[in-house]
Amino acid sequence: MSLKGRDVISIRDLSRDEIEEILRAAKRMIPYAEGRKSSHALEDRLVTLAFFEPSTRTRLSFETEVQRLGGRCVTISDPSASSMRKGESLHDTIRMLSSYGDGIILRHPNEGAARLAALASDKPVINAGDGAGQHPTQTLLDLATMQEAFGTLSGLKVVFLGDLKFGRTVHSLAHALSVFGAEIVLSAPSTLGLPAEVREHLDDAGARVTEVDQVHSAVRDADVLYVTRIQKERFADEAEYAKVAGSYRIDNAVLAGAKSRLIVMHPLPRTGEIAPEVDGTPHAAYFRQAFLGVPVRMALLSLILTGRAG
Repeated sequence: MSLKGRDVISIRDLSRDEIEEILRAAKRMIPYAEGRKSSHALEDRLVTLAFFEPSTRTRLSFETEVQRLGGRCVTISDPSASSMRKGESLHDTIRMLSSYGDGIILRHPNEGAARLAALASDKPVINAGDGAGQHPTQTLLDLATMQEAFGTLSGLKVVFLGDLKFGRTVHSLAHALSVFGAEIVLSAPSTLGLPAEVREHLDDAGARVTEVDQVHSAVRDADVLYVTRIQKERFADEAEYAKVAGSYRIDNAVLAGAKSRLIVMHPLPRTGEIAPEVDGTPHAAYFRQAFLGVPVRMALLSLILTGRAG
């Protein structure tokens, strides 16, 4: 089993064994991500980051991990500064970028853009988020967070709260959790439920999925509460956004009846759906979650570009 030279466009591109291999490698990479050890695994490798959608954590964690592993990266972080503003197609842009480096990390506002990029490129492409579609590296770091907290991914009860319609992190993570036999609970405003095709896939996979209206009852016996923001940028009509904005908020009162070991996760940024008072509780895992993006992406990129981690 080797990930060398592979594209990673969806978490479905990876088998359970491959996911577990990446998570094992990521655990070994933590001291490198923290700067306590050094590595030259990507020495003489150049990675191109093409970010056509705003990003803080994903872009900076990829840049960090490339440099922590001794590699170099070039970044497009402002779409208006690229030739796509002149009308160049994504296909041609990716074809050109693939001749410059050893791999491409792509973030794009349009669903399906990463799959198109993989077809255009003769170098590996990693999807760093495509519209409301997929975000496989976020899924991997989410799984790493849960595994670190509980020592396993099997048998967990995970509550997804918030924007499940446009939340690409939920779409990817729900699939991965079904592979590991987790129980999935959905809680969302009526207009922001999980897309039918995602739910059908989970049903076809035999996943245990339930829906609840009351967050308090859902949290009571959960292991993980995965909160997402309502994504204003995905709404065509701002009036529709206004109808659901602020419709849920997690604070210490909501968590009062939760298990002591419950962890609260969030792909960030948050925009009011988790109260700052939660930060100081043992439940808060979202900043650790963000950090784990570095060792996870270190492991994945090293495996893809060199065939080994570290």
